[in-house]
Amino acid sequence: MPGVLLDNLAGRRTEKRPVWLMRQAGRYLPEYRALRAEKGGFLELVYDSEAAAEITCQPIDRFGFDGAILFSDILIVPHALGQKLWFEAGEGPRMAPPLVDGALEGLERAFERFEPIYRTVALVRERIGPEVTMLGFAGSPWTVATYMVAGQGSKDQGAARALAWRDPAAFATLIGAIESATVEYLIGQIDAGAEAIQLFDSWAGSLSPSQFETWVIAPNARITAAIHEARPGIPVIGFPKGAGAKLPAYARETGVDALGIDETQEPDWIHAQLPADLPVQGNLDPMLLKAGGDALDDGVARILASFADRPHIFNLGHGIDKDTPIPHVERLLRALRG
Repeated sequence: MPGVLLDNLAGRRTEKRPVWLMRQAGRYLPEYRALRAEKGGFLELVYDSEAAAEITCQPIDRFGFDGAILFSDILIVPHALGQKLWFEAGEGPRMAPPLVDGALEGLERAFERFEPIYRTVALVRERIGPEVTMLGFAGSPWTVATYMVAGQGSKDQGAARALAWRDPAAFATLIGAIESATVEYLIGQIDAGAEAIQLFDSWAGSLSPSQFETWVIAPNARITAAIHEARPGIPVIGFPKGAGAKLPAYARETGVDALGIDETQEPDWIHAQLPADLPVQGNLDPMLLKAGGDALDDGVARILASFADRPHIFNLGHGIDKDTPIPHVERLLRALRG
């Protein structure tokens, strides 16, 4: 029997509100920190299927969330496309060479780098119960491209934005390569046992409306259509962080099965703007979870009330902060489950 998370993704509102948290497997958990100290760096953990499966299951074992989100990284796709990838301690990802002109020539594809990720999915699916939904994911092309062009993260995604304006044909070629690899990657995750997938567009908010249409909506629409055609029945959750007033257009035009919303969006506005039957996911402020107390209870109650009449998956508006106290997560679950 599918769990309540899949029920809601299919448009069937349930009395029990399903919950999972973005970055629920990670540094706020002592068991994660212990395993990382034993195994080594972040990327080494991602490519160690047994360790990655253990990390994916840690929050399920501790909290009983309704969804297990694959422990991996959105930059696996550019790594498979041939860019070098490493993580600098305290500074985040680095990629070489930076694709400042958008050209992929000279990069040697290594799609075998997907195989350990598929193995992780399969190991987790074997371990978790049928009531827990296995969630796969990938970064959306725009967000992935921002890292590929700059060779690292940036505050304004300026290098990618400039390239998209300066040479839209070259940028479109880069987006197309990411898009194609992402479809293959997600189908592989589904075949390994993922029951739903999420497209993370963490930097969608940095684009103008016209660029948002071109580099966020259009590629996500093509990926969603390809997944629906290749693996009918697998729901796609779109998460365009920072989209703001562009969210209704994203929901209409991408064809996603559910819409993830960030903490900057007013739930009542979202509910009023979207089709009544479209499942939504979100959108508690991660800093509110970190703060805890009565304010956390009130925040949970407001979100539950706003989305009482539509399929809803409770989640954060972005990833859980690494300094979030575990008792605050436990309090969140008591507020949700009684």
